[in-house]
Amino acid sequence: MVMQKIFRAVIMGPPGSGKGTVSGRISKTFGLKHLSSGDILRANINARTELGLLMKSCIDQGQLVPDDVMSRLILSDLRAMGRSSWLLDGFPRTVFQAEALDDAYIVDTVINLNVPFETIKQRLTSRWTHLPSGRIYNIDFNPPKVPGFDDVTGDPLVQRDDDTPETVTRRLAAYKTQTEPVLEFYRSKGVLETFSGTETNQIWPHIEAFFHRKLSSYNHRVA
Repeated sequence: MVMQKIFRAVIMGPPGSGKGTVSGRISKTFGLKHLSSGDILRANINARTELGLLMKSCIDQGQLVPDDVMSRLILSDLRAMGRSSWLLDGFPRTVFQAEALDDAYIVDTVINLNVPFETIKQRLTSRWTHLPSGRIYNIDFNPPKVPGFDDVTGDPLVQRDDDTPETVTRRLAAYKTQTEPVLEFYRSKGVLETFSGTETNQIWPHIEAFFHRKLSSYNHRVA
């Protein structure tokens, strides 16, 4: 399905809930441009900008990047997209960020991935990353072809500081405290749709069907 009208969506869920994978599938299937806050953070961190070093310090300690910094970064990228349909992944994470986005754009739908925290802890602590590209492997269900090395480049994989068990526990606690109120923010606006499960492939067919219905209705309504 190719987008005909501008459509703006947000995908939410705890760290490690599969937002990146689902976002990629939505982008490929429905033609929305995918904007990931994680990609923006990695670009700044890899470039070792002043902002990137500040962000890395926050992430390594299991803390979220300050609201005003994230909001400026994301809104700048959205403006650069012009009149494209898009899917935001990893933003907003707080009510402050949600209000900043709401002031600038109308969000048509918010997808919430409801994955049990125990499932996420197992998933994240088994995760290894190719830092230059951001490619992620999981030794349980998506292992590299050669243990410890990236499939594409052959570079060594690392376990990111924010994927250690202690940091994962802190990240999930931070999510529950700071981000779950955002779900209520969007629930009150009538745009929140929650999908529950323990595996992405279990959840995806329901999300795909929802988007087909939503976009068909939306394009008919605004045509």
